[in-house]
Amino acid sequence: MSQTLTEGARKGSADSPSAPSPRRWWILAIIGIAQLMVVLDATIVNIALPSAQADLGFSDGNRQWIVTAYSLAFASLLLLGGRIADLFGRKPAFLIGVAGFAGASVLGGTSTSFGMLVTARALQGVFGALLAPAALSLLNTTFTDAKERAKAFSVYGAIAGAGGAVGLLLGGVLTDALDWRWTLFVNLVFALVAFAGGWVLLSAHRDAANSRLDLPGMLLVSSGLFALVYGFSNAETHDWSSPLTWGFLAAGGVLLSAFARWQTRAEHPLLPMRVLLDRDRAASFVTVLITGAGMFGVFLFLTYYLQLNLGFSPTRTGVAFLPMMAALMIMAQVSTTVLVPRIGPKIIIPAGFAIAVAGMAWLTGIGVGSDFSTAVLPQLLLIGAGLGIVMPPAMSLATSGIAAEDAGVASATVNTMQQVGGSIGTALLNTLAASAATSYLAGKDATDKLVRAQSTIESYTTAFWWSAGFFAAGAVIAFLLYRPGAQRQDPDAVRAVHM
Repeated sequence: MSQTLTEGARKGSADSPSAPSPRRWWILAIIGIAQLMVVLDATIVNIALPSAQADLGFSDGNRQWIVTAYSLAFASLLLLGGRIADLFGRKPAFLIGVAGFAGASVLGGTSTSFGMLVTARALQGVFGALLAPAALSLLNTTFTDAKERAKAFSVYGAIAGAGGAVGLLLGGVLTDALDWRWTLFVNLVFALVAFAGGWVLLSAHRDAANSRLDLPGMLLVSSGLFALVYGFSNAETHDWSSPLTWGFLAAGGVLLSAFARWQTRAEHPLLPMRVLLDRDRAASFVTVLITGAGMFGVFLFLTYYLQLNLGFSPTRTGVAFLPMMAALMIMAQVSTTVLVPRIGPKIIIPAGFAIAVAGMAWLTGIGVGSDFSTAVLPQLLLIGAGLGIVMPPAMSLATSGIAAEDAGVASATVNTMQQVGGSIGTALLNTLAASAATSYLAGKDATDKLVRAQSTIESYTTAFWWSAGFFAAGAVIAFLLYRPGAQRQDPDAVRAVHM
């Protein structure tokens, strides 16, 4: 398997220099800005939803579609976006993705109806699905030196991990100080910088120019991912026994199974099996999936707790996540540049998961009148440190040693895992939390404010315990799958640089 990957990497770099790009750190800055724009948009609108709902007059039942429209389009089209970047060039894919995302954001910010806002959010997802894999694959092909690559991925992974919290902070500040529409208009600032930098710094290159787009594979995987995410999204508002839930989940499973079978027979597969069958890469994909599922136990339910139970404003809620972001970014550097290169992922990534488990378990001690400085802040620091140890090296290893012509689709697979994990986590945790609250209220006076407040605490702590369970499962799986020992970079498998 490693021989096949090395040969693929040689093929991808046969006609290109392998010297590091002199503009690589500027390219990292541009990629980071674009990635932050995509990641924070998954949460920045959440805090603004009540204001948007009051302004546009849509119902509570329709509110979820402002979030779901984005995740559906984004998750279902990521693999297609990654392959387009490989086939037609990462620079045009990056620039079109940035420009389209900005245009969709303007459309959303000027929305005069619910339908217009949902359409804009879906278009953001479409262009985000083109932009995100192009950005990650550009990072993968720009940094070829092992130490520099570790530093670059520690920055990228920190952005991916902390972007949700940045979205909460920025969404709160903009909603309080200006208007909910600015949670969408702010993307213009990111987009202008990313587009100008990409136009100047990047050069067009097509690593898979001799391949063709796998149309049957595209239809199978896009419809399968759509059905899977839609099914889990329906679980938030429908019962698990509803055909809109299990029917779409079953259809998604069938379509994705058919896609996997087709990829073994297609002449130009959308997702070549060589991308998936490397042991360390498979472990990294699973790690990203589980991290995405568990993180929602922190961002989603802790946001509810801080605002509804402790009375925090949207801005103060966002500020409350800053210590977690700081811990995540510090440990991202330590993990990716020091720990994993010296010890290897088999020990370090499970250890990071274990730290996150401890933080989540400790967080279940919150109460109706808890103090933030003792019942939330230390736990957030621990969770942030654990996730910082896990996410950046997993993202780096998921694309390490990949052939240049597969960099886009491998990067798209990373983003797909994170997005699908987030969708699964949101649906499961929301359902489990609601069931816990209902069970607590059974036989009690539901009109009593203290009883109702305690029922919400039960729902939050249930979600935190399940998130801890996700991370614990991640620790076990990572330990079993990752190869032992420190990772070595094969000098013959250095990726091509086309910047």
